[in-house]
Amino acid sequence: MRRLIPAAALLLTMSVMAGCAEEDRLVVYCSVDETFGRLVLQRFKEKTGFAVQPVFDSEAGKTTGLVKRIRIEAPDPAADVLFSGEVFHTILLAREGLLEAYDSPAAGDIPPRYKDPRHHWTGIGLRGRVLAFDSQRVAVEQLPRRWEELAEQRHACRLAFANPLFGTTWGHVAAMFALWGEQRGRAFLTGLRDGGGKMVDGNSSAVRAVLAGQADLCMTDTDDVRVARRQAPSLKQRCLDLGDGGTLLIPSSVAVIKNCPHPEAARRLVDFLVSAEVERLLARSDSGNIPVRESLRRELKMELPPSTRLSYDAIADAMEPAAAAVREILIR
Repeated sequence: MRRLIPAAALLLTMSVMAGCAEEDRLVVYCSVDETFGRLVLQRFKEKTGFAVQPVFDSEAGKTTGLVKRIRIEAPDPAADVLFSGEVFHTILLAREGLLEAYDSPAAGDIPPRYKDPRHHWTGIGLRGRVLAFDSQRVAVEQLPRRWEELAEQRHACRLAFANPLFGTTWGHVAAMFALWGEQRGRAFLTGLRDGGGKMVDGNSSAVRAVLAGQADLCMTDTDDVRVARRQAPSLKQRCLDLGDGGTLLIPSSVAVIKNCPHPEAARRLVDFLVSAEVERLLARSDSGNIPVRESLRRELKMELPPSTRLSYDAIADAMEPAAAAVREILIR
């Protein structure tokens, strides 16, 4: 009897996926960079024989476009799973009742900081917010040590940064507002504007601005630096202090969309996406995501940089105030 139960469960899973494949494919809204999103979903297909249909967001509209689609499509979503390159919008979707609770057994060894206590999302694969620079043009001793220093004219005039209404830059600015308060947050944005900071479409565009000599410094993510260094070894990065001893580390997040067309198959995909196998795959990829699992960090000899102690919920709370200030100060 003990042998029959796992076999029956496997047959049930296969039949669910087969039924889904006959109707249409499992749809994944994915704002993880397309190269790495496809890498992970292809591995899922190889393991299960079941293909999914990914829908990616643009670099300029990272995450925001897909989040809007989920809101517009509710309560009859077109997609089953959200695989996001950040966690803040996922938290907001959960608060709006647009995500399904699912406590994946594959996430049992993930620390509580990276899981919703109500099981609406799970975080994996950290990327850090860093200051990138070309070491052939910028001396290390000229660099700031705190993010807030970038608003000083001597740094702002040399800086490129992604539009803070999108992607991880939005979360980064929201973290500043959450930790510093609105007055200091607004002063930071004003300093970037008045100091001549260069706002571009996305994090990779900010890195390209540095490589092209259009800026000396840029705010970006560790994966963008890692990818660019393959062609530009002189590109370096520094983790700046947000103000409480560390920088912002942002996990990707995985969630089942409320009322999705294929709930059982969606849960099986979530089980895979939050697994140690996927964290290992992302860590070994060009993205270089840092696993949230300490055991994997030891295995892969990857260190966790000093991190802000802000909770992701506190940052999500500051998303709208930060966006309102960005629109008023930077988007005119």
